[in-house]
Amino acid sequence: MRKLSTRRRHPLAGLVVLLMALLVVGGVYTAVAPKPATAETATTNDVEAGRQLFLVGCASCHGKNAAGIETKRGGNYGPTLIGVGAASVDFQVGTGRMPMAQTAPQAPRKTPVYTAEETRQLAAYIASLSPGPAVPDGEYTDLDKASVEDVREGGELFRSNCTACHNSVGAGGAMPGGKYAPTLKGVSAKHIAEAMITGPQQMPVFSDDVITPEDKRNIIAYVKQVQDQPNYGGLAGGGLGPVVDGLFTWVIGIGGLVIAAIWIGAHGARVKKS
Repeated sequence: MRKLSTRRRHPLAGLVVLLMALLVVGGVYTAVAPKPATAETATTNDVEAGRQLFLVGCASCHGKNAAGIETKRGGNYGPTLIGVGAASVDFQVGTGRMPMAQTAPQAPRKTPVYTAEETRQLAAYIASLSPGPAVPDGEYTDLDKASVEDVREGGELFRSNCTACHNSVGAGGAMPGGKYAPTLKGVSAKHIAEAMITGPQQMPVFSDDVITPEDKRNIIAYVKQVQDQPNYGGLAGGGLGPVVDGLFTWVIGIGGLVIAAIWIGAHGARVKKS
């Protein structure tokens, strides 16, 4: 006991205990921490083919090393792509937003310039530069696994986090500075998941720590169900909300009644007698 007590009083005893505590904490964190985003596994041929495509179609804005190109005023022609991951490339290129046809506040969705194979190769090249979010798999996009309760929960999550910009049915909406939240109609489940993971343009990033892959799948399932359901009440007005519906009512409904009243007044019996 005296020998053990003597060792505890050694000047280095505190340092040894601290190091052991750090090792234990590090080991526990490694065991329970979420899996970090890593570059997707790709063949050397895919990476090289993606590099050639990048040098021809992307380097003029993003730089030959994908680190971006700064302007003399401190801005940039294109931001750095180091660390954006394959998911960001797959979203931007797969939806036709990149390459941009002209400078604008926001890149619109259009017909893709690159094929699916070329998009995969570009994503493989960018992913090889630095770890980043991978293209989402079935865990995010397999909507057949979503039950009725899952879709209901997805609707609650969508209304809490997305309707401020995208509208309650994903129809989109205007934003300041000439920007807008695009409609989600016709967007694939994979691209919706990639948008949540990468946060393109002014959209915030919803990492898996904030919204789990299962919850992302439920949100997508809700969006798809809302878009596919019939309009039992007749004309939906684009699903743009009560403001648009009210405008439609006033312009078409009240306006039509005013025109009818004027016509009746101009063609009434008393007018004909005079």
